[in-house]
Amino acid sequence: MTFSLFSPHDRLASLLLPHSGACVCSTDGSHDFSHLLRVWKNATVISDNEGGDTEILLASVLLHDCVDVEKNSPDRPRASQLSARKARGILDDIGWDAERREKVAHAIEAHSFSAGIEPTTLEARILQDADRLDAIGMIGAARCFYVAGRLNNHLYDAGDPSAEERPLNDSRFALDHFMTKLFKLCDGFKTATGRRLASERHARLQRFYDDLLEEI
Repeated sequence: MTFSLFSPHDRLASLLLPHSGACVCSTDGSHDFSHLLRVWKNATVISDNEGGDTEILLASVLLHDCVDVEKNSPDRPRASQLSARKARGILDDIGWDAERREKVAHAIEAHSFSAGIEPTTLEARILQDADRLDAIGMIGAARCFYVAGRLNNHLYDAGDPSAEERPLNDSRFALDHFMTKLFKLCDGFKTATGRRLASERHARLQRFYDDLLEEI
């Protein structure tokens, strides 16, 4: 595994990646090694403009999904808290002090959309923005349909693809997830850099949705 991809914290990456839950052999393509790389890239772009402790950021990125909870599980809203709890133990084992462990744990807890926890530190705001950037744009569209396939859902409702005369149901139709969640993410970004990047990706996602409806 190329730890240099997480430079300048290569050594920290070598210690934490085995615990990440998203190694190269992961069976979940929406939360695999490539997801970690994209979130880290997003986080570094934001941090370059906004600041923040990049060591805390890397630990938060690598461990933010260290407890895997499937999208349709009743425990899904607790996934970030479960990951934060596990992260505390992992960081304790490698000698991190309590204050830095808690900063990572808070960032992990607050990154989740379903948890509804407000990020109170710069690193937590950056992680939330970095992770949500990966849920919109072209990557977001790809991940949405990939997850729908894993859950054996349909692409869309053939009779009413845009849900004009029925309730939205993203537990059955992938396209409904755009309206129930993905289009709502852009308004919630916490950093100026994140908001700028989100605006660009949101526009791409909207074009994808509109083009798909036209083809249907």
